[in-house]
Amino acid sequence: MSKYFDFWKKMTVFNATATRSQYWIPTIANYFLLAIYYELTNQAQYVVNGTYNMHLTINSITFVIITALLWLANFTVRARRLHDINKSNWWMLIELVPLIGFIWLFILMITASRPSRWTINQADIN
Repeated sequence: MSKYFDFWKKMTVFNATATRSQYWIPTIANYFLLAIYYELTNQAQYVVNGTYNMHLTINSITFVIITALLWLANFTVRARRLHDINKSNWWMLIELVPLIGFIWLFILMITASRPSRWTINQADIN
C-alpha cells in the first residue's frame, strides 16, 4: 500500500528512480480502479465506434480528470523506472514505433534495476 501512496506523492517527480514493484503495483492497481469506475459510472455508453464522445455530465468530466491525472502520474513513474535501469526519459518515445515500440518499452519496464553509473562509491572518495 505504501508503494501506491508513493506513486501519488511523486506524481510530478522526474529526477528519481522507481523499482519494478514501485512501477508495476500502482500501474496495475490504477488500471483495475479505472476499469471499475468506468463500469460503475456507465462510461461505456459514450464510446461510439472506438472513440469517446464525452457529454457534459459530472461523471464524464470526473472520468476525464481522473484519466488525465493517471496519465501524468504514469508518465512520471515510467520516467523514474527508466532512470532506474540507466536509460534516458527519451526512451519513452520508442512507444511511437507501431507494435515493436510497445513490446520494447514493456521489456524495459520489466528489466531489473541497475546501479547508476553516476553514483559515487564512498570507497573511492577516501
